[in-house]
Order: sequence, then structure tokens, then C-alpha cells
Amino acid sequence: MGPTPDTVIIGAGQAGLTTSYWLTQFGVEHQILERRDSLGGAFQDRWDSFYMNTPNLALDLPGMPYDGDDRDAFISGDAVVNLFRQYAELIAAPVHTGVDVTRLSKAPGGGFHLETSLGNLRARNVVLATGAYQVPKIPALATKLPAGVTQLHTHDYRNPEQLPEGAVLIVGTGQSGGQIAEELHAAGREVHLSVSIVPEAPRRYRGQDLIYWMLETGKHGPDYGVNALTTKALPSPAARFAPNPLLSGTDGGHAIHLRELGRRGMLLHGHLETIDDGAITFSDDLPERLAAVESIFAQRSGKAIDAYIAAAGIDAPEQEPVPADNWLPSGPTQLNLADANITSVIWASGYKLDFRLVDMPLTDQWGYPRHDRGVTEIPGIYVVGLPWLTRHYSAIVGGVGLDAEYVAGRVAVA
Repeated sequence: MGPTPDTVIIGAGQAGLTTSYWLTQFGVEHQILERRDSLGGAFQDRWDSFYMNTPNLALDLPGMPYDGDDRDAFISGDAVVNLFRQYAELIAAPVHTGVDVTRLSKAPGGGFHLETSLGNLRARNVVLATGAYQVPKIPALATKLPAGVTQLHTHDYRNPEQLPEGAVLIVGTGQSGGQIAEELHAAGREVHLSVSIVPEAPRRYRGQDLIYWMLETGKHGPDYGVNALTTKALPSPAARFAPNPLLSGTDGGHAIHLRELGRRGMLLHGHLETIDDGAITFSDDLPERLAAVESIFAQRSGKAIDAYIAAAGIDAPEQEPVPADNWLPSGPTQLNLADANITSVIWASGYKLDFRLVDMPLTDQWGYPRHDRGVTEIPGIYVVGLPWLTRHYSAIVGGVGLDAEYVAGRVAVA
């Protein structure tokens, strides 16, 4: 690891590697510092049976597009880790693993000073590619759980055998919560679900996997005046943290519907509000929550995709209407953990960004870097790979390359 590279990229996930590819194309000397001992990014933190939620068609890395025979299939977590390792080798990415950057500050005379676990170095530019899944977000209520109840975040969940015998309460019904619920139920566990407002969505929409249309609409929609999946259309800065739709890549890929989970025997509850001496209280708005998660897609993303298809003149079949489903679970809004034999709680509560290593005024009141297309307000500091950096899918494999190319181009002329 040289002491004075022109540019340093912090993080070697899809954001860091694609930025490295483009910096090489622009002739910019650089190094990548990765705190993990091996390549593969945050996909190394997923559970054993994890499959990508995005189909193979979205495994589109600059310089290494997907060229397989099954664009609508889904690969395992181990396979995507291997994919990144192959990509790093293909592009000859100058990666240094096992290097944790602990502080980034301005250097006297210009440039930036980086304090790392392997010593200090200086760089003219720094690209923050530390990812969208930095720190597990655990509600303060977690401290109220009885000591005898096992609790862990989805970040640390690996398989059903990891948990003690008994029922499991999963708090949150995003992609991780929904998929882990299915796995635990299939393993014979009684599963309780505290329902959050994460939109359900069809796995396939108008003849294509949904992710295909999300990527196409985000990338090309603005050319036809459809900006709904770009950052400029967000109703507020807080909307940058909105969750992705409830989909799964397991078993060939499928949508997850909460009412169907309930019909299969999982026990649905409202929002977790209080924990008091082993007694849990949920909100009493479960019917409204289920109605909301079922309607959001059509009102937002579905409408944007339809507008793009129409504006671009694409010949795509109409989507079959979803039959009305009025099934409602029955159950109390209060639950005693011991009486229900709930021995484990899994917090499917997502992640939060963490830029504490940056010893400069980088972020806004939501903890998100202040930037314009990845170029921050601090000259020489850039960000890539965050959700809604420029569009909905700026953080995923098939979407990050566009932002990486722009940022690398700006670094090249800085």
C-alpha cells in the first residue's frame, strides 16, 4: 500500500469496484481499502440460504455484463461473493483487504489524511464507497426484552438451528424479515410477524421481472419525461431511506404476500409499540397496515413504470389485475412472550448509514452526505453506492455503475 495515492476508494463492494473500473478507464491512479479480510462486500453478512433479490439480468457490472443463459434466475449469496472476486481480478482492481479506515480528515497543504489500521496515508481525492448496509439498526425497545429471550438482528442471523427451540417473533416485514419468516416457518417454527409498512410488489410485471422495469425506468425514464424513480422526484429527503419492495430470490424468485403468510399459519401483528416485563403491545391498525402495503406499489412504482412504457412506446403486455383479498388475521394486540413460548426475537429493522470516520461536516440532518450526483460539498470527497444517490436503484449491482462512471469522470478532471 503506497503512502500517497492520487485517489483512495474506501470500500470494495459493488460501488468501490465499479468506481475502480471507471477510474482505470480514465487513467486515474488509485487504491481501494477494504476493511474486510476478503472481497464480497456486505453479501458476506447474509444468512446461509440467502439468494439475491435481483435477477441475473441485473448482474451488470461495467466491463463484465451478464452473459449467461438464464437472465431471470437468481444466484446464491456465495455465488455473488464469488462474482465480485472474479470481477476484481478481471479489472485488476488495486484492492488492499484487511485495512480499516478509522479517520478521514483534511491534510495540511491540501488533500486528505487517512488513519488506518495499517498506518496512515495521504490522498488528493477520496471516494466513500462504504455501502448502504453499514450499521444494523436496532430499536431502543430491544433493551426491554427479558434476559432469557435470544435476540439478534438479521445481520447476525444465519439459520434456524442458531435459535433455541420455541416460537420466533420477527419485528419488521421488509425483504429480510419476509424471507427469514418463510425459512423459519418451513423449518417448523411458529412465527410471529410484527408488520411494517414495506410495500408488497409483483415479482413479475408486464412480462418482465420487476427489477428489469425498475432499472429501465430509473435509467431511461428521464429521456421520456418520466422522473418518478429519480432523486429529484422524492417527496422529501427522508424518503431516501424508504425500503425496497417485499420480494424474494429464493425458490426461483417470488413475491411475498403477508396475508398469504398468515393463511399459511404465521401470526401477524401490528407495529411493536411497547415491551413491559415480557408483555408486548402491538398497534391495533393491522388491517390498515395490510391495505397500505398492498396499495403502495400501484400508486408509486407501478404508475411510474406504466408511464415509462407508454412514453417509450414499448410493447409490453398489460398486467393482470390482482384479485381482492379481504382475509384478515385474528389475534390480540397484546402478547406475553412466555405464554406464547417466544424464545427468540429477530430485529428485521434495517440498517443506518455511518460516516463517523469522516472528520469533516459531510452529512445532513438525516445522516446522508450532502452531494450533487455523488460530488459532495467538500472538494475532493465523493460518494457512490448509496440508495437514491441519483435514482431508486443507485445502490444495487445493476444500477451503481452509472453513478460510478460520473464520479470517476469528475475525479479525473479535478
